[in-house]
Amino acid sequence: MRQLPHAPGPAGLPRTGPGAPGPRAARRRSFAPQDLTTFDADAPEAAFDLVTAFDAIHDQARPDRVLRGIARALRPDGTFLMQDIDASRHPAKNTDHPLGPLLYTISCMHCMTVSLAQGGLGLGAVWGRETAEEMLREAGFTRVTVNRLVHDVQNCYFVVRRD
Repeated sequence: MRQLPHAPGPAGLPRTGPGAPGPRAARRRSFAPQDLTTFDADAPEAAFDLVTAFDAIHDQARPDRVLRGIARALRPDGTFLMQDIDASRHPAKNTDHPLGPLLYTISCMHCMTVSLAQGGLGLGAVWGRETAEEMLREAGFTRVTVNRLVHDVQNCYFVVRRD
């Protein structure tokens, strides 16, 4: 990971000295690129306390399988934080969205084509909160809370558990 010299480090923590994450903290986190095509079957069981996905699930060929894999990979008390586009799956409900035209353009030119090229569902960026919530519940999550940040007109933040 490349850090800029003026950046204090992850989450504002110093890199060295008092308050710096120690070796134990470093052992408890991991980042690994992975093909998620069969993640529903390949995900390690109850391996993670926290899984995050930022503007990524709707681009997957099979978001349903990825979400099932995430549910499988979470420990029973684990949390999944999913940031995705704050829009409706119903186009008529997005006419007043300040970024509506941009979201549909990006969706058609990138998101849907990435998914469809892999034989996927092609949901696109404007798959909608409704579809996201349905797919999360179908994946086995029982608590889905949708949060919005006042400064972010584009995204909503799903805090999800499966207890």
